[in-house]
Amino acid sequence: MISRRYLRIKVMQGLYARTANPGETIADGLKKLGKAIQSCSDLSYYFFSLLPEVKDYALAKLEELKNKNFPTEEDLNPNTRFVDNLVIKQMEECAALQRKWNALHVNWSTQVELISKIYAAITELPEYAACMSAPAQSYKADKELVLAIIEKVLAQSELLHWFLEEKNLHWYDDYNDALLIVYQNVVFWKASQEQVPVSPLYKDEVEDVKFYKELFTKTVENDEKYYDIIEKNLHNWEAERIIGTDMILMKMALCELMEFPSIPVKVTINEYIEIAKTYGSEKSGTFINGLIDKIANDLRREGNLNKTGRGLIVT
Repeated sequence: MISRRYLRIKVMQGLYARTANPGETIADGLKKLGKAIQSCSDLSYYFFSLLPEVKDYALAKLEELKNKNFPTEEDLNPNTRFVDNLVIKQMEECAALQRKWNALHVNWSTQVELISKIYAAITELPEYAACMSAPAQSYKADKELVLAIIEKVLAQSELLHWFLEEKNLHWYDDYNDALLIVYQNVVFWKASQEQVPVSPLYKDEVEDVKFYKELFTKTVENDEKYYDIIEKNLHNWEAERIIGTDMILMKMALCELMEFPSIPVKVTINEYIEIAKTYGSEKSGTFINGLIDKIANDLRREGNLNKTGRGLIVT
């Protein structure tokens, strides 16, 4: 499932894209935003499909060895522990995954070199060696290997990252979030499940969709208001000198402070500091922290910070 931080990042990217097309309606912006968020889910299904594909590649290599002119005893009776991996088998047999693969037309048949390199990297893992040399197969060991593949091979593969980015530009930023979706699903799978569950994209679809739509909409609608508040609190600094992403993040933070009563001030500030560290300059996090914290205190004194319920939490 995707996090609220992921949704904030997508809203930020949508608002940034809007600066190049200021005439775009809010409705059109929301439509693009919804597609961008859905792309993360689509990417996770590509990742789910990759391990069965690697398994099929490994199985084909074993068959090649059996059919060579002078096969050895090991060639004729190979170690099939990897191709028999119980977790990968669950992926293959999951009807929900199969439906999504068909709907997305997932096809790795032209990517033999990529698959071979991923398989080679898998065989270098200590978890692979442990799984292959264990006295008996176990679901626990098979799951540990799959999780290690996700974390140590797929997450680190520049070639895979490049290939997927070529298919969809959104997937450059979605890469780690989509992998996390796969990882979190596998963690909770059990050996007893004939059909493993695949978690939905949202933790609470109604609330999460409402959150990102309101955050985008209200930030656009109150753009000038938030700009004026930020400019008023700049000392010895001109608003025009603030980099674009920092300005957008601060406007979004003000929107949360003033329009989302259930979100604590500290949560808002911390979230935008962390996002700024990745998408802003080296000093963006510190800059945003100081300015938004000051504005929050001013709003509180003026009675314009109306938090309720969970939003009243101060630590």
